[in-house]
Amino acid sequence: MPEMTCAALIVAGGRGSRFGATLPKQYAPVCGIPLIRRTVQKLLDHPDVNAVRVVIHPDDIELYDSALDGLSLLDPVFGGETRQESVLNGLESLVDDRPDIVLVHDAARPFVSNRVISSVIEALGRAPGALPALPLTDTIKRSARGLILETVDRSGLYRAQTPQGFRYDDILRAHRGAAGCALTDDAAVMEKAGLDVLLVEGCEENFKVTTPEDHSRAERLVRDNAQTRVGTGFDVHRFVQGESVTLCGVEIPHEFALEGHSDADVALHALTDALLGAIGAGDIGLHFPPSDPRWKGAASKVFLEHAVSLVREKGGSIVNVDVTLICESPRIGPHRSAMIAVVADVLGIDADRVSVKATTTEGLGFTGRKEGVAAQALANLAFLG
Repeated sequence: MPEMTCAALIVAGGRGSRFGATLPKQYAPVCGIPLIRRTVQKLLDHPDVNAVRVVIHPDDIELYDSALDGLSLLDPVFGGETRQESVLNGLESLVDDRPDIVLVHDAARPFVSNRVISSVIEALGRAPGALPALPLTDTIKRSARGLILETVDRSGLYRAQTPQGFRYDDILRAHRGAAGCALTDDAAVMEKAGLDVLLVEGCEENFKVTTPEDHSRAERLVRDNAQTRVGTGFDVHRFVQGESVTLCGVEIPHEFALEGHSDADVALHALTDALLGAIGAGDIGLHFPPSDPRWKGAASKVFLEHAVSLVREKGGSIVNVDVTLICESPRIGPHRSAMIAVVADVLGIDADRVSVKATTTEGLGFTGRKEGVAAQALANLAFLG
């Protein structure tokens, strides 16, 4: 049997009145990344999803372009006055491509797991529709005017989530037939058409960001699941005749210079290697070969800036760095504050997250004999996802 094609529709046309922000909640940042981008990326990353399209409000095209820049998506379509109209517009936009199945997902559910998506897709081999849901565990009360009228039997009651999945032809016919009805989700549209919808196990993290409290919960969840990476670097340069050395981007008058193809800033070389190591991107020589004349006499800040850009491209942020200079001379103390300021500026972090310190080898080894300077560095990165 040929493999089914699967398209995902992300419904993002709501105004989010309960969110209380100046922009729709789906475009609000969650730890620096727009909520909608986090959601869309989850569907894009799933191996069984072939295409993703977002249904947006006509007023949000600039927000959409900014939030989802660079992602491989089908062109967005505009929604209608209600969620039901918006989904129908999205379904109609897929008529020419005619996928076998379609997933309909809320833009404000950024933590859906691959397991949930896979379970929904798998269930569509057994029924025309499927949705993830969680059983109600709290006691349910029905009330009026603030008074309890009755306790509702919660057995058989579930909290519906998304993505809700459907065989494409079935959900398109069902939506066309339900046009104008005030139905709150797509499973209800299928129910109205008399078509079966299977329940699959949902996930507590797959909650819908609706209120400011939900937004705070989303940021906590991102931080709690952050990935930490650590990289280390080490470099050595020998003294040669000269009048100054450059360490951590600061030129220091000295009786010698440091030998190297670039400006021989041993500290920034070690720190560059630490950043590259943390993201598995090789070492400084791989990116800036000493044999390349372009880098002759180059400021080592260029190398460090390149490593920082690679970290950011991979979605990482720099938590802190620690640089240790190993030398008998020059004296580092008088220049330490300036060094920290330079490094913090290049890395784009606060100075209190940069450590620069110095030590000696008590007269032992090549640094003890004042033959050169060594440096080691550690970089701590966070990837919030």
